[in-house]
Amino acid sequence: MLLVAVAAVRVSSRSGLPSLLVYLGIGVAIGQDGIGVSFNDVGLTQVIGYAALVVILAEGGLGTKWQEIKPALPAAAVLSTFGVAVSVGVTAAAAHYLAGVDWRQSLIIGAVVSSTDAAAVFSVLRNVPLPARLTGILEAESGFNDAPVVILVVAFSAAGPVEHWYLLLGKIALELAIGAAVGLAIGFLGAYGMRHVALPASGLYPIAVMAIATVAYAGGALAHGSGFLAVYLAALILGNAKLPHWPATRGFAEGLGWIAQIGMFVLLGLLVTPHELGGDIVPALVVGLVLTMVARPVSVFLSTAPFRTPWREKALLSWAGLRGAVPIVLATIPMVAAVPDSRRIFNIVFVLVIVYTLVQGPTLPWLARRLGLGEAEALDLGIESAPLERLRGHLLSVAVPEGSKMHGVEVSELRLPAGSAVTLVVREETSFVPAPSTVLRYGDELLVVATDPVRDAAEKRLRAVGEGGKLAGWLGTGSDSVSPSAPASAAAKGRRKAESGRKTGPTGKPAERSPAAAADPGTARSGTDSSAKSVRKRAPGMVGRK
Repeated sequence: MLLVAVAAVRVSSRSGLPSLLVYLGIGVAIGQDGIGVSFNDVGLTQVIGYAALVVILAEGGLGTKWQEIKPALPAAAVLSTFGVAVSVGVTAAAAHYLAGVDWRQSLIIGAVVSSTDAAAVFSVLRNVPLPARLTGILEAESGFNDAPVVILVVAFSAAGPVEHWYLLLGKIALELAIGAAVGLAIGFLGAYGMRHVALPASGLYPIAVMAIATVAYAGGALAHGSGFLAVYLAALILGNAKLPHWPATRGFAEGLGWIAQIGMFVLLGLLVTPHELGGDIVPALVVGLVLTMVARPVSVFLSTAPFRTPWREKALLSWAGLRGAVPIVLATIPMVAAVPDSRRIFNIVFVLVIVYTLVQGPTLPWLARRLGLGEAEALDLGIESAPLERLRGHLLSVAVPEGSKMHGVEVSELRLPAGSAVTLVVREETSFVPAPSTVLRYGDELLVVATDPVRDAAEKRLRAVGEGGKLAGWLGTGSDSVSPSAPASAAAKGRRKAESGRKTGPTGKPAERSPAAAADPGTARSGTDSSAKSVRKRAPGMVGRK
């Protein structure tokens, strides 16, 4: 089944469909109306679905770049709270007045389908290059809006009357605040520990990172806060903390995310009985049409109004609100709570997700191009860091991908900060020590040694050159990178210090230069620095003897 699911990823990537549809299809094919496997354990499905969502949110947070979502956080926060409330109200009204569903069930349906699915959004965005602002809003929204939606669904599914709206808002605000506090605390503590504790094997780093993210969910839930928000924030911090062996950690998390998606979607497909869906197709289409064409656009336009978002971006955000496994998992909550007609709620949500994912997923790239919002995908350098505890330094393994502007740059033109240097280049299975004039090419792998104080600056500089070429810094590319004059300033400071050591000896007389120093200016500076230090150390004794 795993091999079939992996092959399905290839098919879905070519068609632009989120792979969840193929996985759900596999589950349906195995189920009662297919091969004949009978599965009706709703409680187990909910537990496994929650566990899978934790892994998916952790993987999404680890892969989200802080620089991209930082400007989008205010809009994403409003969209995942106020926008969710607007969407719930409009969709619930449509379910009640147009589909004839009871008010409690309508509110549950409105809450369930108002959450965008992190797995669906992340999988589609991998193939749809959008401006960083839009990508940041969509990723942050899909990571944030699960928390308030879960609270709403649980509240609407509870026995007895629904709480007053102001009590419900207060409960949501409190749980979100607790979840955010727990997630941030565990994320920062985990990142600090991972950067200062050397584990005995590199394979332990990915396991430790995922364990920290899971602890964040557990901590948030135990504190009666939002565990989903806690795990996403903790993973977001860990993903931007420049942890050791990061590419291996990222690959491990992505693999776990795929396994979680496959298992969850197949299980949800097993839970569906296709021959029972006939009577719920029309209500699902009506509710889905209102959600897609009215509720989502209204929530987007109202939520982004304070941020002066261009209408083209609002249009794309409205169409990019993809639903996926999250609504289907949340639809199991009323079933476990024994809400009347909960099976019908599940069927309506299932049909809605399938139909409108088929419509929105493949058309999103086309709409982005029509709106003029598609852009070339930015290529990033693959940089892996391994800590050198005793030497207080780092080894940076840098891969130069196809399309990187580091191609054609000489090693000396990297202008790395003082305290870092390219020590080895691997090219076509051959390794060599580069000269300053060595020209870098596509496919090269560099080994860069950097001391602790300049480790971050060296990585920023490498990424800036990868994005902007040798002129990065002067042309405004990589604004967060090291200033081009920084290495020169450091070198100039070293030369002034060396010249000072040469000009003034311990007695105030000019220091003599050795023949070797005279022949090699670089050796002269280095040797003079060390000799000057030794002379200064002996100076008190010399004065005493006089």
